[in-house]
Amino acid sequence: MGQEQDEKFVEGIIREIVSTPDDVKIDRTVDERGVLLSVNVNQADIGYVIGKKGQTVNAIRTLAKVVGARNNARVNLKIIEPEGSERPPRTEAPAVETAAPAPVEEEIDTDVIDDLKI
Repeated sequence: MGQEQDEKFVEGIIREIVSTPDDVKIDRTVDERGVLLSVNVNQADIGYVIGKKGQTVNAIRTLAKVVGARNNARVNLKIIEPEGSERPPRTEAPAVETAAPAPVEEEIDTDVIDDLKI
């Protein structure tokens, strides 16, 4: 496998996922930390690439790392958000206060302790 095999592999997967495969562009850069694949897709397809709760993009990242490992390279994947796309602001989950559990008073059965062999 050649050095750009990771790029071709990721591009092939993403082209199969999106509805406009001609808009898929991948920029491959190599530095001291490894290979970075920056993925650009059509704004309408960004949800398909990311997937529900990021599951699709995480799976693609895992596969890209496997391909990179076969070539002794550390591969990372970055999804470039299209120009003009708006993401709703992230909201923090409200803090939930938890009370310490009340102490439980139990009577110890000494007959059971006597039966144990230590």
